[in-house]
Amino acid sequence: MTTWSPTSWRQKPISQVPVYPDQARVEAVERQLAKFPPLVFAGEARELKSQLADVARGEAFLLQGGDCAESFAEHGADHIRDFFRVFLQMAVVLTHGATKPVVKVGRIAGQFAKPRSSDTETIDGVTLPSYRGDIINDIEFTDSARIPDPERLLLAYRQSAATLNLLRAFATGGYADLSRVHEWTVGFMKGSTAFPRFEELADKIDDAISFMRALGLTPENTPALRQTAFYTSHEALLLGYEEALTRRDSITNDWYATSGHMLWIGDRTRQPDAAHVEYFSGIKNPIGIKCGPSLSSDDLLRLLDKLNPQDEAGRITLICRFGSDKVREHLPRIIETVTRAGRTVVWCSDPMHGNTVKAANGYKTRPFDRVLSEVHSFFNIHRDMGTYAGGIHIEMTGDDVTECTGGGVAAITEANLKDRYHTYCDPRLNASQSLELAFLVAEEIRVQRPARRAAAS
Repeated sequence: MTTWSPTSWRQKPISQVPVYPDQARVEAVERQLAKFPPLVFAGEARELKSQLADVARGEAFLLQGGDCAESFAEHGADHIRDFFRVFLQMAVVLTHGATKPVVKVGRIAGQFAKPRSSDTETIDGVTLPSYRGDIINDIEFTDSARIPDPERLLLAYRQSAATLNLLRAFATGGYADLSRVHEWTVGFMKGSTAFPRFEELADKIDDAISFMRALGLTPENTPALRQTAFYTSHEALLLGYEEALTRRDSITNDWYATSGHMLWIGDRTRQPDAAHVEYFSGIKNPIGIKCGPSLSSDDLLRLLDKLNPQDEAGRITLICRFGSDKVREHLPRIIETVTRAGRTVVWCSDPMHGNTVKAANGYKTRPFDRVLSEVHSFFNIHRDMGTYAGGIHIEMTGDDVTECTGGGVAAITEANLKDRYHTYCDPRLNASQSLELAFLVAEEIRVQRPARRAAAS
């Protein structure tokens, strides 16, 4: 047997890593990061794992979402607030539909690095290294901008720290107060088909809070009404950065990644004998595994054996990303593999990554009807197989962007994409589309509830 350490991944083959021109400077930055305070704490990661164990048992639901890739340019209080506001709206809709707690996990405060299908990209006959996220290089298409720069690791850490500080203030300082639910709606959403439904739900919450006030229960004396638990997550691509922020917990003596509460392994880096899986095998955080069409049943079992040998509930979330045209071909096989092996996982749908297409005008987009179709199939398949569809994982923003066609305040067409196409990488659902999706998922959960009761009896 080999002994795991935060550095043992360095002895394994690795993919999706940048080539820095000055390796000595990279090592100096990593040593500097290793002296910085943790961004999150081991106790918080354990709390999230406990809540995800509830999801695995069918007693809660996971909402995970945020930017495709955070950028240094968009780092502002308003941008973070608008994301958090829409996220709260979605969580309220899902809580009402599920009649069970919603575990809130953002793709934020660390989601800077992006895997790429090619090391280079070509524009107008010019070929340069691919943009790999602001933590590595710049999106500007020039020779100097595309050179990987280790100083960006420090910028990413500081932005993550500032973002976490603001998110904690929003979550516990009164912004999440349910008595303010009407204030969470931004003006441009009022033309959305989902807006009247949210207003109706907000009125019901107001009535419930008025009733509780009459009983003596107020946001002032009942913390659950005025604050919420919010966790962060990201894809752990840069293992040098993750290693520098891996710390031993003083209470349990276990190793934890302190860059985020939950980390996930991408579809391109989940080789069972490679570096990323090696690193993940030793940290005690809850972790996700992206499951695409290329994941074989044998590799999935090898991953579960290596990453969760004790079958700890809440440790593993399988984030399924097949595409609306492939989900019925692949998801049943994955469910059957896990069920037959008797393993405990959270089943989560990522309806975004398998539904990316290129519009006629060259923009990458995601048709909203395909996103909804994959979610619908995800729930139907779990219902048919007697398993619990426990979560959704989406790329979204609180801004009024035009990146995914269909849905929203008005149906976004391919011609509209150029109006407010702001993403640094992949297209995101805007606020209205995100809220519409939440209502669809809430309906699916309502249908799932009696089916699970019937299967249990």
